[in-house]
Amino acid sequence: MKKFLTSTVTVSALALMLGTASVRAEDAVDPNAKQGGAITITYKDDVATLDPAIGYDWQNWSMIKSLFDGLMDYEPGTTNLRPDLAESYEIAPDGKTFTFKLRQGVKFHNGREMTADDVKYSLDRVTNPKTQSPGAGFFGSIKGFDDVAAGKAESLSGVTVVDPYTIKFELTRPDATFLHVMAINFSHVVPKEEVEKYGADFGKHPVGTGAFKFAEWTLGQRVVFERNPDYWHKGLPHLDKVSFEIGQEPIVALLRLQKGEIDIPGDGIPPAKFQEVMADPEQKARVVEGGQLHTGYVTMNTTMAPFDNVKVRQAVNMAINKDRVVQLINNRAVPANQPLPPSMPGYDKEFKGYPYDVAKAKALLAEAGHPDGFDTQLFAMNTDPNPRIAQAIQQDLAAVGIKASIQSLAQANVIAAGGDKAGAPMIWSGGMAWIADFPDPSNFYGPILGCAGAVPGGWNWSWYCNKDLDAKAAEADSIVDPAKSGERAKMWSAIYGKIMEDAPWAPVFNEQRFTMKSARMGGADNLYVDPVHIPINYDNVYVTDVQ
Repeated sequence: MKKFLTSTVTVSALALMLGTASVRAEDAVDPNAKQGGAITITYKDDVATLDPAIGYDWQNWSMIKSLFDGLMDYEPGTTNLRPDLAESYEIAPDGKTFTFKLRQGVKFHNGREMTADDVKYSLDRVTNPKTQSPGAGFFGSIKGFDDVAAGKAESLSGVTVVDPYTIKFELTRPDATFLHVMAINFSHVVPKEEVEKYGADFGKHPVGTGAFKFAEWTLGQRVVFERNPDYWHKGLPHLDKVSFEIGQEPIVALLRLQKGEIDIPGDGIPPAKFQEVMADPEQKARVVEGGQLHTGYVTMNTTMAPFDNVKVRQAVNMAINKDRVVQLINNRAVPANQPLPPSMPGYDKEFKGYPYDVAKAKALLAEAGHPDGFDTQLFAMNTDPNPRIAQAIQQDLAAVGIKASIQSLAQANVIAAGGDKAGAPMIWSGGMAWIADFPDPSNFYGPILGCAGAVPGGWNWSWYCNKDLDAKAAEADSIVDPAKSGERAKMWSAIYGKIMEDAPWAPVFNEQRFTMKSARMGGADNLYVDPVHIPINYDNVYVTDVQ
C-alpha cells in the first residue's frame, strides 16, 4: 500500500483515491476565543437517547457528537472529511481494505485509554441485531455483516485488531462511501465496560472520548454536559458547560433569547416569528443559517393496505399542493420532486416529478379500487410548523377522498411508530426529515429507502424494499475512481427515478435551517448549522462576555 499524507480529504477526493491516506492537521485555536463560560440551549421535547448506536434524530445527533468521537470526522461547517480518532489511514489498491492507525493516549471519560479493541467492539455492537440500531445497514459492505445481521455470528469477521493502535477493515466490495461511514455517529467508539454496566440504559449514562462529559439528565427538565479536561484535541472545547433545558416551547424560547436568558433556541426560529426576526437588523445579525442536504417527505407504508398499491401512492403524490406547504413556512424551502436535494450529486435536473393534479389523483384512486377514497392516519411531530403542515396535507388528501386523521406526537413517538412495521400508515417527516449523514447520494437510499433500513427500529418508514435496486445501489457504490464520478451520479439518478415510479414517498420540500444565538456569544463564525446532519456545533463555541 502506498501512503500519502494530506491535511484533509475533500468530497471529490472522498471518492477514494486508491492508495491515498490522510492525516488530520490539528485545528488552530481561535486567538479571540475566551476559554470558559457556559451556554444554555432549549428544546421542546426531551432527548430520546445519547447512545451513538441508537440515536438518530436531528436533536440528539449533535449532542451525541459532543460526547463521542469516531475514526473520521468533518472539518467544522464543511463536508470535508478528516481523520479524527484515527491518526492516519491506508487504502489498498483494490479499494476493499482500509487500515487505520489510531491516536495514542486518547482517554474515555472514565479515564481508560481507548484502543483498537474498543473500535471493533463498537462496530460489532452496532451491527448486532440485539442492539436494534437504525444505522446497522451502513456497515453492510464489511465482511461478515450478513452473518452478524442474521444472528449467526457475534463479531464482524472483516474487522481485525492488528495491534492496540491499528485496526483493519476488509470489505466485500469497493465502497465509495466507507470513509463517510466511519464519520457518522453509529461508528463512534464506546467502552465495553460502561455498556455492560448500564445495559439498555447506556443511552442515559453515556461515556465516550468526546469534547464534553455527561454530567446530568433530569428527564423532562434538563441535560448537562461539562468540559472534558482530558480531551485529546488540545485547546478544545472552549466552553466549561452546556446546559439543555427541556420542555420549552419555541415561541417562549425565542422570547427568552431576546431577554438574554438563554443562548440558543435549539428548535430554531418559530415560523410564525421568522419574518419579524428577519425584519429587525439587530436580531437578524444574530441569525445562523445552515444550507442543509435535506428533504421533507410523506412516507407511505408499502406493506400496509391500501398503500401496498402503487396507484394509491402515486395518487398521494399528485394530491399534495407543495407550493402551499412551502408558503406555510415563509418560503424557507423549495418544492421537492425527488428524494435527493438539488445540491446532492445524482440529483436529476430534468426530472419533473408528479404534478399537483387533483383530477388525476382521483382517477388513480378509482383505478386502485378506491373511487370514494379511504380512511387512514397521518403521523407528525408536534412542534410547529409540523402540525400546520400536516393539516395542509390532510386538507389536500381530503380533496381527493382520503380522510387522514392526524396523530400529532413527540418526535421520539413518531420515530418509534415509523420503525414498527404495523405502526404508521403515513408519516410527515418534518422536524425529523432526512438530512444527509454524509454528502453522497447513497445516503438517501440505504437507511431510508433500501432493504437494510426496512427493519424494526429502522428509518425506512415506508418499509419499501426493492432487491433489484439494492443490487444497482451496490454497483454504483463500487465505482471508486474519481474520474468516473459522473457515471456513478447517473446510476444514482436512475435508481431514484425508479423509486419515484414506485412512489413509496411523496417528496414535499427541501428546507434551510435557521437558528439564533444570544448577544453575549462570540463572533459570527463560532456557531454554525452544519450541512452534514450536525445541526449545532458546541466544541468551538465560546462567549465573549461571560455573565
